[in-house]
Amino acid sequence: MTEEIAIRKRRYLPVLLHLTGWIILFILPQFLISGGLFNDGRTTKIVLFNTLVFLVLFYTNYFWLVPRLAQRKKWLPFLLLAAALIVVLGYASGKFYQNLFAPPPEVRERISQMEQRIPHDDRDRRRGGGMALYNFFITSFLVSGFAVGIRYAESAVRKEEEIKELEREKLNSELALLKNQVSPHFFFNTLNNIYSLIAINQDDAREAVLSLSKMMRYMLYESEQGNTRLSHEIEFMKGYIDLMKLRMSDRVRLTVAFPEEYEDQDLPPLLFIPFIENAFKHGVSNAGNSFIDISLMAVGREIFFRSSNSITRLSADAPRAASGIGLENVRKRLALLYPGRHELKIDEQEQVFTVELRIGS
Repeated sequence: MTEEIAIRKRRYLPVLLHLTGWIILFILPQFLISGGLFNDGRTTKIVLFNTLVFLVLFYTNYFWLVPRLAQRKKWLPFLLLAAALIVVLGYASGKFYQNLFAPPPEVRERISQMEQRIPHDDRDRRRGGGMALYNFFITSFLVSGFAVGIRYAESAVRKEEEIKELEREKLNSELALLKNQVSPHFFFNTLNNIYSLIAINQDDAREAVLSLSKMMRYMLYESEQGNTRLSHEIEFMKGYIDLMKLRMSDRVRLTVAFPEEYEDQDLPPLLFIPFIENAFKHGVSNAGNSFIDISLMAVGREIFFRSSNSITRLSADAPRAASGIGLENVRKRLALLYPGRHELKIDEQEQVFTVELRIGS
């Protein structure tokens, strides 16, 4: 949700910049010229006219010259056309200005009387006209530069959004692939356990198949929505442990501690189950005593998971407990889902294998 709000703000930022720029371009000159008084209709119309001229200049650069020439590195045609546009607008606006905003008759009469009294008035008028032309060209260059800057800034923001979107798509694809690897791995191990249970107790095997169907429903439907709830994940882990207990002998000491009260929260599905699978795969021995300890705590927005089990190896060539698809899969998922916000410790001794995982803020 936070990311969506940030993207929405970035999209509205150019519009806000445009509105702010033109409000300043219209309101500020109005205050400077009329002293903040808006009852001077002629002054207001003059400022509005000049603003419209610069609007044409700005958006001609913004929508046409910059994207078609400047951003394609065609700098010479861009500079020539931008300069020609300024000259044409300056000439046309000057002609329109003389016709639209001619001084009132009494002002023209006063100017005529002054011309008769002051011989060099023509030169002064030319000097004033030269200053107006100078101001127009300076403002035009600033407006054109502003158009170039805004267009390049928006392009940079757009490229950044595209890169982030590609990264999100890549992340989602990798997570989907990793999660889809968990499901067959889990299903394969569970079916092997049920197959072994059929020869021992067929009633328990039927119960195991029913439990497996409920867990597969969870994996196929709820977990496919992206995130799940911590409470649902705990119930899933309990169901899996109960399923594994059906074929355990009395020589296996199993300790499970899940919280009764905690702050429920969203989290990725099937995050802890590979550790539990690994514990039952390598921690159960029918030839001697063995143990499995599983615990989970939720403190605020942080989750602490711990799994410890004895290690049973049938031969010296048997794979180590830390190997396999499941644990490596979890490492990759954690790196993608919680970069810098998780801590995974795996400790393998001669006879004990321990996993400690902390995720959250």
